Order: sequence, then C-alpha cells, then structure tokens
Amino acid sequence: MKPIIRLTQALLWSLLLTGCSFFGGDDGDAAIEPAELVKFKSEVDVKRLWTAKIGSGTRDYWAGLKPTASRSTIFAAGNEGNILAVNKDTGKRLWATDLEVAISGGVGYGSGMVMVGTIEGGVYALDEDNGSTIWSAQVSSEILASPKTNGQVVVVQTVDNKLFALDASTGEELWQHDGDAPILTVRGTSEALVTENMVLSGFDSGKLIAFNSSNGALVWEARIALPKGRTELERMVDIDGQPLLVGDVIYAVTYQGRLGALSRGTGRSLWFQDSSSHSSPAHSDGKIFVSEAGDTVRAFKAGSGQVIWSNEQLFLRRLTGPAKLAGTMAVADAEGYLHLLDPTDGHFVGRIKVDGSGVSAPLLSLGDSLIVQSNSGTLSAYKLN
Repeated sequence: MKPIIRLTQALLWSLLLTGCSFFGGDDGDAAIEPAELVKFKSEVDVKRLWTAKIGSGTRDYWAGLKPTASRSTIFAAGNEGNILAVNKDTGKRLWATDLEVAISGGVGYGSGMVMVGTIEGGVYALDEDNGSTIWSAQVSSEILASPKTNGQVVVVQTVDNKLFALDASTGEELWQHDGDAPILTVRGTSEALVTENMVLSGFDSGKLIAFNSSNGALVWEARIALPKGRTELERMVDIDGQPLLVGDVIYAVTYQGRLGALSRGTGRSLWFQDSSSHSSPAHSDGKIFVSEAGDTVRAFKAGSGQVIWSNEQLFLRRLTGPAKLAGTMAVADAEGYLHLLDPTDGHFVGRIKVDGSGVSAPLLSLGDSLIVQSNSGTLSAYKLN
C-alpha cells in the first residue's frame, strides 16, 4: 500500500503561498498577508441571541467539528471529549457528557442518536435525551467528518479513505468501501449524504460515489475532477465537503478541480464549472455559493453553473463554508469575524465579531438563526433584527 500524506490547510497554504522563499529562494520577498477588512455601511443589524460554553476548544488542525440540531435541541462537541446539548431558542444547557476521548469528527444527529468519531477511529452513538452511550464501535482510522444515519445504518468516512456502514441499533459493521487514495491529500474527508436508500460520499480521488445503503452495492460513480499537473501537490482533487442535495440535483466541489451538478438517480453530469474548495457548498434562491481556496466567495447559477459574482475582499482570511442567514449569505474567518453578504451581488451587508480565537467549524443554518462554534469552545446563536 502506498503511504498517504495528509496536509493541513494551514500547512498547505504556507507551501503554496510562500513559494520560492520556502525552498531557499529570495528571503527578501514580502510575505502574503490576509486581506484587511474593508469598511462599509451596514444594511442589517446582527444580534447575538445566546452563548453557551462547550468546555474545550478546537485545535487548528481539527476543524471538522460542527454543531448539529434536532427540532428543538442543538448538539455540539469539543476536541477533548465534551458533548453538549442546549435548547435551540435559549441556549439553556440540557445535558453534558465527557467521553474522555479525543473527538475529531462530529457532530451527527438522526433517529434519536447523537454521533461522534474519534482520532483513534472510535464511533459513539449517544441518546439524544440524556447523552448516555447507546453503543460504540471501532473502524480503521481517524474520523474527520460527522457520522450520518438514516435510522438503519450509521455511515462514517475515515482518514484512510474508507467508508463504513454500521448497524444503527448495535454499531455492528454491515459493509465498507475502500476508496482509491492518492499519495498526497488535504487533511479532511467528505461527510456522507445519507438518504433512505442511498449513501453518497466524495473521496480524495475526486470521485463522488453512490451506494445502496443496506448492502453497499455500487449505484453509480462520477468523477467531479481529474488530477492535473506534474507533482502530487498539483494533482490533489480531494472532495472534503458534504455533497449538497437540492431536489433531485447533487452539487459537489473538489479542491483544485471543479464544482459539479449531477442527477441524484443516475449520477449523470448536468454541468461543471472550475472551482476549488475544501468546504461544502450552500444553496439559496436558485444560486450555489462556494468559499473557494484563497477565500474568494463565489456565486453560481444553480441551473447552469454560470458565475454570477465573486467577492475577493476576504483573501486568505481562512473562511468557513457559506451558510444562509435570513436573506443573507454568511461566512466566518480565522480572526473570529462573521461576514454577511448580499446573495444577489456579493457586497457586504453586515459584520460582527464572534470570538477572537477564530472560527473554523462549519456554520449551522437553522431557519432564521445561525449557530456558530468558535475555536475557544463557545457556541453562539445569531439573528438579524
């Protein structure tokens, strides 16, 4: 088996952007700095509704933890093993538990279970009402994405490019798929999209594969991007964000590759557009939004892939993926700012400082509110006045 080398996003950007000076070039070359924030007239008033403390922060190289929610409860986790459940409207703590393990993938929710994965390849399913452990299981390696379930199977993807389906009642392994992992990959894995009958996941090879959820049989596979270039660094085309399902169309984006729209039933390609991202795309009002590598926020027509607008004013601020908030599109950055953009043309309409520790966890859109987990371990809800 070929060794797989994974690069964190921070290291990857230092390699790409320090250029010749990193490899012994001109030490006098000026460093490339993140963009300064531009001033603008705010058009919306962003209000923080509540804040809760999870108990531990997020390490820079474990950015996969994101909150999730049931109809009334938000669930969040910290890397040191803390899992918290709070009321969605008030932030009041309902329960908290400490698994005393290093959590690296989560949080998933479904069918009454809260699910997380660990750096050692452990999978834990907890009772949504009290946080007690229903079952635990072991898979091959570190889990960097949220486990997903349809009530019959729990699906987890591991850092060695394997996909496992576990029995949702017992945690027993039902089937697995071993992806074709390239030598060099970005540190991260795609979250599976699990429907009643299908499991859909992206892999480091740039492939999107659909499986029968009950037995793992291949339904279809499609390549979003082909590796290009002479070096392994240039040839990375990882899919690290969760595929987005809108009606019967699936949208997925790769690093150094393309954004694509495909038919859910057959995997037939509808359109492709050059793009590069580590994050999941978002959808609103007939548009697909992507936080691209280099931190350009771009909007595409959902039906054709045509670029509508690009906002390059957050260059190298290490953005989260986009999320919808009450008629705006939100992204957060490594300095802890939450930026709100007008989805029609991409100009800034609002901004608020969340936490000086920064935000790396994906944002959670819940109706007319937005849930943000900071790197220091705070969980906050925001709404527009």
